Amino acid sequence: MRLDALFHNGRFTTLDPDRPTARALGVLGGRIAGVDDEVAGCTADTVVDLGGAPAVPGFNDAHHHLSLVGKGLRELDCSYERAPGLDALYRAVAERTSALPPDAWVLGAGYDQNKIGAHPTAEALDRAAQGRPVWLVHTSHHMAVASTAAFERAGFTGRRDVPDVPGGHVVREADGRAEGLLQETAMHLVEQVLRPEPVDEWTANIAAGARAALEAGLTSVTEPGIGVTDGIGNGPADLDAYQRVRERGLLGVRMTVMPYITALHDCGLLEQGTTWYGLDLGLRTGFGDEWLRIGPAKMMADGSLIGRSAAMCCDYHDTPGNSGLLQYEREQIRRYIVEAHRCGWQVATHAIGDAALDVVLDAYEEAQRRHPRTDVRHRVEHAAVTSEAQVARIAELGLIPVPQGRFLSEIGDGLLSALGPDRSERAYRMRAFLDAGVVLPGSSDAPVVASHPLLSIHDMVNRRTASGAPIAPHEAVTAREALYAYTVGSAHAVHEEHRKGILRRGMLADFTVLSDDLLAVAPGRIGELTVGATVVGGRVAHDTGALTFS
Repeated sequence: MRLDALFHNGRFTTLDPDRPTARALGVLGGRIAGVDDEVAGCTADTVVDLGGAPAVPGFNDAHHHLSLVGKGLRELDCSYERAPGLDALYRAVAERTSALPPDAWVLGAGYDQNKIGAHPTAEALDRAAQGRPVWLVHTSHHMAVASTAAFERAGFTGRRDVPDVPGGHVVREADGRAEGLLQETAMHLVEQVLRPEPVDEWTANIAAGARAALEAGLTSVTEPGIGVTDGIGNGPADLDAYQRVRERGLLGVRMTVMPYITALHDCGLLEQGTTWYGLDLGLRTGFGDEWLRIGPAKMMADGSLIGRSAAMCCDYHDTPGNSGLLQYEREQIRRYIVEAHRCGWQVATHAIGDAALDVVLDAYEEAQRRHPRTDVRHRVEHAAVTSEAQVARIAELGLIPVPQGRFLSEIGDGLLSALGPDRSERAYRMRAFLDAGVVLPGSSDAPVVASHPLLSIHDMVNRRTASGAPIAPHEAVTAREALYAYTVGSAHAVHEEHRKGILRRGMLADFTVLSDDLLAVAPGRIGELTVGATVVGGRVAHDTGALTFS
């Protein structure tokens, strides 16, 4: 038999219980033709020697804003590593300003007030940017700071008469003027003049994000939110932008995209007495192919923990009087979920705070009671603070929680400050979900934190903050469980476990070559491992020199 490719002299961890390891893997038509003796004696157009390196099924990130990752790579990096303090951030803005045309916006993302001491202000940005419009997005992407010129381009002269917005917050000076910081839905007041970006810009963002994903060892990504202009997507033509990147051969990574809930609308008669609620032409969850497909509908129920805007059952530990907020009224959340469920959508709702989670769980339960469907797998994005009763309810309802391992280190110290010692024991639970019988996915929420799966897996196993403080250590999982989450679990979260996550005959030929055996190194060393190569559909999409071709 003649194969398209034969990869040999490797140490494959297959996650197939019938064949847990392999030395060789054959590819035909983008799928695995077999391993070891199943491909013995076969020839191939391309023969690749792994040089004894370990390989695992391709990493799959269940919650990764790929287009925003690419956007961040092309704009000002405001991360703590780049700007470890407010003064350093202002200097970075000044340097960026000097390199731009006179009328251009200064755009950046990634700052964290928990690390640099405070949010930047409009007045300070005015000085740093010499009066230019500046828009700096917080690392959570749940808030941003605008300069005076940015407010003025949005129609608010001198930062005056900026309205209050349902589901958001405008931080104000004593005289009522906006100080600069806009939280949650209030971000739209300024962001509306920045979106949609020209198609060439957005396709460049997607292409840059795809390159970064492949370098991190990712072969599949789910992008949570496209199709709107409010910061979670670029605009109504987002799917077209992905198609353009794919047609140009620049996508490389397999994509599942989630239309944002406000992109869905009534599209006419479905059957007697009911209307179709979704996208035009009846497009919904599952449409597409193995490279680009429509996944769940995404919705935001609340805000961010480190921004102290997630809807909590009681006040934040370090900000008495503040228990966060819902982005929509409870009744609107219920209607969105029930209607999307009725019309065949899988739904993925961002719910970080425990109060928001109760609202979402009630809506999911009502949706299934009124319109029964089998194996729906509605999702709770983040599920950041969960009680024992909520964990049990998530399992009983057949839901998929999507917590982020990398949050524990990169923003974990901020989480501890926000939650306090007692409630932090319920933060980003993983062991509890596994013990309840839930299939756990792996995800980063990049660009909120680093996208590298190995770093996230490290934190899922070790659960320590950047300062070294333990954070709910009883919720740790094993390296094998974390690997399973980042492969099979993430595929299961979008109904793709039949073709992704395990290296066996008939599955997609996606795998990642590593510098060492993820399952054999000491737990504290997992984060030191590197990606040697990324193979998607049997084709080498990224290689640092780990592979030898013949």
